[in-house]
Amino acid sequence: MGLMPQDAYYYLYGQNLSLSYFDHPGMIGYLLRFFTDIFGTSVLVVKFADLCVTFLTLISFYALASCFLSKKKVQRAVILVVSTIFISILSFNSTPDVPLLLFWTLSLLCLYKAIFEDKKWFFILGGIAMGLSFNSKYTAILLQFGLLSFLIFSNKYRKLLLSPWLWSALIISVAVTFPVWYWNYQHEFASFVFQSSERTSSISEFKISPKNFFGAVGHQMFLLLPVLFLIFITFTFKYVKRVLIKFKLPNSKTLFLLAFFIPTFVGFFILTPIYWVKLNWMMPSYITGIIIAGMFISKKLLKVQLIFSIVFHLLFSLQILFYLVPIKSDDTWVGWQELAIEIGNLEEKQADTFVFSNDNYKTAACLNFFMEEKVYAQNIIGLPALHFDYLGDNLARLQGQNALFIDSDKRFKNRDKLGSIHPLLVSYFKNVTELAPIIIKINGTDSRKFWVFYCTDYQTKK
Repeated sequence: MGLMPQDAYYYLYGQNLSLSYFDHPGMIGYLLRFFTDIFGTSVLVVKFADLCVTFLTLISFYALASCFLSKKKVQRAVILVVSTIFISILSFNSTPDVPLLLFWTLSLLCLYKAIFEDKKWFFILGGIAMGLSFNSKYTAILLQFGLLSFLIFSNKYRKLLLSPWLWSALIISVAVTFPVWYWNYQHEFASFVFQSSERTSSISEFKISPKNFFGAVGHQMFLLLPVLFLIFITFTFKYVKRVLIKFKLPNSKTLFLLAFFIPTFVGFFILTPIYWVKLNWMMPSYITGIIIAGMFISKKLLKVQLIFSIVFHLLFSLQILFYLVPIKSDDTWVGWQELAIEIGNLEEKQADTFVFSNDNYKTAACLNFFMEEKVYAQNIIGLPALHFDYLGDNLARLQGQNALFIDSDKRFKNRDKLGSIHPLLVSYFKNVTELAPIIIKINGTDSRKFWVFYCTDYQTKK
C-alpha cells in the first residue's frame, strides 16, 4: 500500500523531534523515527513500523484476554480482534492510535495484575504505561478515569482507593506525561486549546444531527463489522439495564472490563447526535469490549463475523492492488510520489523556487516525504498550518523568492485549469500565474488532479 498523508505527517513529527506537537503528543513520530533510522526511509519501513507495533498490541491483547477467559474463549476473542477492520487499519496506517492501543492494552494488563493478583509493583508499571498512553493520544486520560471508576464501584477492591500504590501509579502516570505538559506550557497550551476549544464550542451549541449519529453507527459497523458491533450494543444494553433497573453490578472482573469500555464507547456514542465523533475515538474501548464479547459469542456467530471479515478484506485488497474505485479525497495512498516527480520536473524549468500547498498538512507532508527539499504549508500565506507553524521555519529568508503553489482538486471532474486565484496569493506575491494542472494517471486512467500556480517575489509581510 502506498503512502497515506497520515504516514507522511507523523513521519514529519519524527524528523523534527520535539517534546510534543501541536495536534497530538509525539509517540507515533518517535516510533517512525526509530524505525526509519534503523531500516532507512521508505514507505515500506513506515508500514513495517505500524505492523510491528500492532503485532505487539495483539500479543498484549492475548495476555490480557487470558486473564479473563478460558482457553477456548481466548481463542475466540483473538479471532474476533484480528477479524476486525480497525486492527488492519492500525497495521498499515500511521496514526497516534497505533501506539495508543499498545500502551492502553499494557496498562490494563499491569493494572489487572496489580489489583487481582495483588502484585503491587505492577501499579508502578501500570502508571508508566498509562503515561505512555497519554504521550500517544490525549484520549488516554480515560484510563485513569476508568481505574478510579472501577475502584469506586467495586465493593471488594474499594479499599485500594486508600492504597499508596494506587496513588503512586497515578502520580507516576502524570510524571511520565511531563514532556507533553511542558511543551504546551512553552507554547501557551496550544495543543490542549486546539483539541478542546472548538469541540467544546460545537457540543455546547447542542444542535441535533441524525446524520452525525447514523454516520457514527456506520463507521463503527465498518471498523468492527456488523456481528461484533451488534454484540457490543447487546451486552452494553444488558449491563446498563441490570445496573439501572435491578441495581446489580457484575462481578469484579467484568466490572473491570466495563470500566474501560463504557466511558469511551458509550460516552462518545452519547455525543454523536450533537457532534461529529471521529471513527477512531472509540478504538481503545474495543480492547475490553472484545474480551467481553468473547464471553458471549457463539461459534455460529463467530463464523458469520469471519465471513464478513474475509469479504471486506478481499474487497479492500482488490482496491489497494488495482485501485478499482477512484477516491475523491486527499486521504488516499495513490499519486503522491508521482506528484513529487512532476513538481521536480517543473522546478527544473522554474529556477529559484520553493514549493507550498494549502490543505492543512496532506500535500505538504507527502511532498516532504518524497522530495529532498523543504516543502511548506499554508503558513506561507498567513493561514494556520497545524504543526508546520511550530517547525521553526524562518519564512523571512524566502523574501523575494518565487514559488510553486500546489492545490489538490479533490472532486476531479475534468482536466481544465481552475480559472481563479486564491486572494491570499495575490496578497503575498507580486504576480501569480496559473500553469497547466498536473494529472496523475493510475492504471492508465486519469485519477488525481493538482492545480499549479507560479508565484513571483514572495513578501512575508503585507
